[in-house]
Amino acid sequence: MANHKSSIKRIRANATKRLRNRYQAKTTRNAIKKLRTTTSKEEASTLLPRVISMLDRLAKKNVIHKKKASNNKSKLTKFVNGLA
Repeated sequence: MANHKSSIKRIRANATKRLRNRYQAKTTRNAIKKLRTTTSKEEASTLLPRVISMLDRLAKKNVIHKKKASNNKSKLTKFVNGLA
């Protein structure tokens, strides 16, 4: 266990940030799954900007790597453009 006041506070802050990051990452993964299972182009076109925004936010906060976010955005855009 930590002995210094600052390290105890840092442990508390890290736990809070970890929970927030896990929530946001899980929400984004669920949104990606929802987009992937969509069959109508109109619905997918409305979901895509929201999912891209979520991915950008996660990459900006270093929850996921920026290149992983870029790859996901590229694949999802291809998927939506390929819908009939």
